[in-house]
Amino acid sequence: MKLYRKNKRSIPESASTSDLAFILIIYFLVIAGFNVNLGIRLELPDTSSVRIAGMDEIIQFDLLDTGALVFEGRQISMDEAETIIRVNMNNNPDLALLLFIDSEASWQSLVFFVEAAQKNNVGYFSFNLRP
Repeated sequence: MKLYRKNKRSIPESASTSDLAFILIIYFLVIAGFNVNLGIRLELPDTSSVRIAGMDEIIQFDLLDTGALVFEGRQISMDEAETIIRVNMNNNPDLALLLFIDSEASWQSLVFFVEAAQKNNVGYFSFNLRP
């Protein structure tokens, strides 16, 4: 006896699968558009430009591991540092700012200091990490 099989039907192209594909494409395009950048925006100097600063054109600060800021041997607050930077930038616009950072210093203290430098339009900023 011969058995007859019913012809298997392929899944028809229906509107629901194409709608689903279209919605997924739209979803991924929208998600790809959200680009969140968190960080500090720093404009680095051109590599072809070299500037040599004299000792009278440099202000040096130290950021300790406790988060304290030291200027000329005394501990100061961030507000005092901002005032010092502002006064010196008014006297000499080509001033270079030098910051020595202890390796255990908090990053938030560094961020506050960089913000103070940016507010006062410091053009030359250098920092060095101490072990």
